[in-house]
Amino acid sequence: MSSRRRERLVVIGNGMAGMRTVEELLSRAPDRFDVTVIGAEPHPNYSRILLSSVLAGEKAFDDIVITPRGWYERHRIGLIAGCRATAIEAVARRIAVDDGRTLGYDKLLLATGSKPLAPAIPGVGLPNVRAFRDIADVEAMIAAAQNKRRAVVIGGGLLGLEAAWGLQRRGMAVTVVHLMPTLMERQLDAAASALLQRDLEARGIVFFTNSQTEEIVGSERAEAVVLADGRCIATDFVVLAVGIRPNIDLARSARLDANRGILVGDDMATSDPNIYAVGECIEHNGQIFGLVAPIWEQTKVCAARLAGDPSAAYVPPPAFASLKITGIDVFSAGALAAADDCDEEITLHDAKGGLYKKLILRGDRIVGTALYGEVADGPWYVQLMHDKVDVASFRDRIVFGRAFAERASAGEPPHGAATIDASGMDRVAELQWRAT
Repeated sequence: MSSRRRERLVVIGNGMAGMRTVEELLSRAPDRFDVTVIGAEPHPNYSRILLSSVLAGEKAFDDIVITPRGWYERHRIGLIAGCRATAIEAVARRIAVDDGRTLGYDKLLLATGSKPLAPAIPGVGLPNVRAFRDIADVEAMIAAAQNKRRAVVIGGGLLGLEAAWGLQRRGMAVTVVHLMPTLMERQLDAAASALLQRDLEARGIVFFTNSQTEEIVGSERAEAVVLADGRCIATDFVVLAVGIRPNIDLARSARLDANRGILVGDDMATSDPNIYAVGECIEHNGQIFGLVAPIWEQTKVCAARLAGDPSAAYVPPPAFASLKITGIDVFSAGALAAADDCDEEITLHDAKGGLYKKLILRGDRIVGTALYGEVADGPWYVQLMHDKVDVASFRDRIVFGRAFAERASAGEPPHGAATIDASGMDRVAELQWRAT
């Protein structure tokens, strides 16, 4: 009795998105494909999310490896590590690799990730100027912290702040230069950002907000960062954390449709029906992705399609972000502010205590939240967003969190209070309620 020939699946990209797709595929159709993975880094798949923990000295590299080399062997997956795919011949269904070999495929998955953006300024190519994208960058930062005193991080978003905290934990004096007037402006409003900056300044990090980097100066190494207003910040090391862009070079050379990212449909297929794509490299309905939640959903849909499910379709879930700095809790999802007069904002703000909660409601449904200080209810708010729950019945309690809202809904007086209103909350005087 002859067995069915396995199809050949090649995955370009040995990162979190590509390998999560493979894991999902193995759970659905473990015998359907012979899988080969091409990864540019000489490592097995590891969590980029936890790179900041390695930089801060809280974890070692081995602690963040997701699929060790033995995992590939147990699942009969060929791993070509430390090599790059250089060309895709879509008609012949072949891939050229920079070590000289050629691989054939029946299905191809592109998970090429993203590239760090670099400001178009003099000095970005100096050897002690690094991005913060992979373990090699982290190792360079750790080495610099062993014998250097000062670092400048350009960019005050999620990655920039995590890099700054990690370097500060390694003993460096750190300055953050940020183009915008507030930190993490894509995830936080001005009030929450002010709390974040205050707490990080208390830990010794210096900030230059609303500041544009004009030049990185130095003959053989970066020695200072010059701002557009003429201020000069002496440094021994520079980290660039100003954003990312989808890595679509290989896809473009294969003549796949691409805009900002590789264009995919709801089935995660590209303009070539035998080539799929997931992760930071894609564009779906005009949107590109840099956060985990929507990418994990992509991997499930892609794996289902590869396993033969014709109905699996991608619907982006609410994206959320959290900052990984020990002792500082930040959570954000969805809209950052009311879009118009029809939206409502509910805000709870204790500046002295470092507490901030903001919810955006549209038609009695949550469309956004920003939390600082207390973030345990973040996943609940995201679930309410995802399920489009009508919160009218507990709207006056929702900002206080799930336990409080559910206890009050069950008729139990919370902490002796029979009702909650704007004038009679049992909270410290610092708390301010605003519903507009």
